Amino acid sequence: MGPCALLLLVLGSLFGLLLGQGAGQISLEDCCKDGRERGKDNQDCASLPLISEWITCRIVQEQCCVTVLEDNMCNTGINVAKEQGACDALFTNTCETKATKMCCDCCLLGMATQAKNLPCDQDLSVGYQCSLVSRACCSNGAPEEPTTDAPKTELANDENTNNGDSELSDQCKGKCAHECVGNGTCTCFKGYKLKPDARSCEDINECLLGTSNCRGGERCINTQGSFRCQREVSCGTGYELTDDNNCKDIDECEADIHNCGQGLECQNTQGSFRCLPKVKCGPGFIQDALGNCIDINECISQTGPCHRGQICINTVGSYSCQRNSVNCGRGYHLNEEGTRCVDIDECKGPERVCAGHGCINLVGSYRCECEAGYVFNSIARLCEDINECRHYPGRLCAHKCDNVLGSYKCSCTTGFRLAADKRNCDDLNECESNPCSQECANVYGSYQCYCRRGYQLSDMDGTTCEDIDECALPTGGHICSYRCLNTPGSFHCSCPLSGYTVAPNGRSCQDVDECVTGTHTCTVNQSCFNVQGGFRCLSFDCPNNYRHVGETAARLQRSDTIRCIKSCQPNDVACVLDPMHSVSHTFISLPTFREFTRPEEIVFLRTTVPAYGSYRLGSYDVKFDILEGNVDDAFDIIKRVENGLFVGVVRQVKSVIGPLATVLKLSMRNLTSQGDSGQNIINVHVFVSEFWF
Repeated sequence: MGPCALLLLVLGSLFGLLLGQGAGQISLEDCCKDGRERGKDNQDCASLPLISEWITCRIVQEQCCVTVLEDNMCNTGINVAKEQGACDALFTNTCETKATKMCCDCCLLGMATQAKNLPCDQDLSVGYQCSLVSRACCSNGAPEEPTTDAPKTELANDENTNNGDSELSDQCKGKCAHECVGNGTCTCFKGYKLKPDARSCEDINECLLGTSNCRGGERCINTQGSFRCQREVSCGTGYELTDDNNCKDIDECEADIHNCGQGLECQNTQGSFRCLPKVKCGPGFIQDALGNCIDINECISQTGPCHRGQICINTVGSYSCQRNSVNCGRGYHLNEEGTRCVDIDECKGPERVCAGHGCINLVGSYRCECEAGYVFNSIARLCEDINECRHYPGRLCAHKCDNVLGSYKCSCTTGFRLAADKRNCDDLNECESNPCSQECANVYGSYQCYCRRGYQLSDMDGTTCEDIDECALPTGGHICSYRCLNTPGSFHCSCPLSGYTVAPNGRSCQDVDECVTGTHTCTVNQSCFNVQGGFRCLSFDCPNNYRHVGETAARLQRSDTIRCIKSCQPNDVACVLDPMHSVSHTFISLPTFREFTRPEEIVFLRTTVPAYGSYRLGSYDVKFDILEGNVDDAFDIIKRVENGLFVGVVRQVKSVIGPLATVLKLSMRNLTSQGDSGQNIINVHVFVSEFWF
């Protein structure tokens, strides 16, 4: 049960008490003890199981339960404030958490007051219960000093000693702090509550629980076992509160807390004070707030101080009246006799009224004859400059018109210069001053800079030409076959140091055929074979029982083949029965492919075996195999038909990174219905360059 239902519970309990009977077998102390135990278990105080049919017991049981819950809720809020320093965790909109949050917030208020070294008992309109919690947390939870009220514990003990020794049972003597009932249960006097040890008693803070009977305008002050009500008085500025709760005027003059200056003296008033001048001013003066005497202008402050026909002249502290004299208007002055007004010739006066222009005197006035470019202002009586640019916009100058005193001046915008007539503008050829670093083209009112091939115009000034680094362009990697070297306004391609030369197009690298140029180092017994980026010196000898067919050239080309055919000695049966008929050598030079996307056909083995003959009638078939030298299975051999004949095609199926040299040993077997009829070995010498060109 929370504080929100406390009022209804008390009213309902009182109403039941009026209707109930005071008889029962169980004591009120037992009823209260049961309610406190159930409050500690956080049970609903409005629906506690009855331990007696006595209505008064039920009221006591409920009220003791509510007291425990309220103490627990407030203590919870105080502990949250001290441990967490914030009350955000209690922001649930229920009656219980509102009471807990109130104690938490008020405890934070007291802790903040202590942190700022402010008095803990400062008068804030935050409510009685909140004020008590705030003061308790401000003084770190120390109990207030005992008031003039006598502690009720000792008094009650004295009374209890005098009246109740005969009523205490022997079994509880010396156990209870206040009172012991007949069944051995300890109880407390009014204004106290039993502690959890069921023996000691502690003071009930009626002000914190809101159970005091203080009226509006009074403040509840807790005391041991009771409380007292003290009237709250707000005296306002200039008053102080006395011990008997009365408001007394503060004499600021006696306390020397006024702000009167040196020339002023302080006079106390009810609730305030006022400053009076020490020096009194004489007639014809008035005193200001600082005590200074200020002259009074009687000619202004009084209505008609002088008689008709007289004028008032103010003096220090007084005034005088003089006879009114003749007053001439503007452009006139009194004659020497002072009897009449005569014209003033402004044109002959010491002041140059027309400032260099012609002056014509008029009766009572004058007029200026202004020079060209000026006009006479009859009100200011001056010659003022005419702004021709504003009066004739667009008709005086071709571009810009600037007004000057008495005239105007024409000027031109950027890119133009003033013509001979001082009004029109001619185009200015900026290229004559060489503003561009390379090429300049004059345009109307401006100019344009251009750059030669290999340069680009700077984005910073628009006049400087900067070299284009062709090698750094997105397509720079494809400008040159090998390497690109940027030069001012152009670029230069280079090739590997040996084996290549720059092609006529200046970008590609072409292989140097050392076998043709004669720059190889092959001996007479060796054949020179050109490879990409170099050459190879090759020599071949036929195996035993084989003889060389044809002559071996000193320079081998890709289409050349060196062939050895079987040539058995007489009566050499093993040689005759050997199915291998010939051994051939061919050569190929390959680049390192940068992008290998599909198989490359590199060698074609052509046969004379027809593809569409009848195998059963004695026709032949051919089988191709790679026996040795297939590095990383980068090559394969397939069979296909061209012009009705079988052809073996050697393909590169994987990328091979050079430099690399390998010999593919190929087998070409002729098959018949009776089995193998012969075999030919073809050695393909493969040279892979480290470059892709």
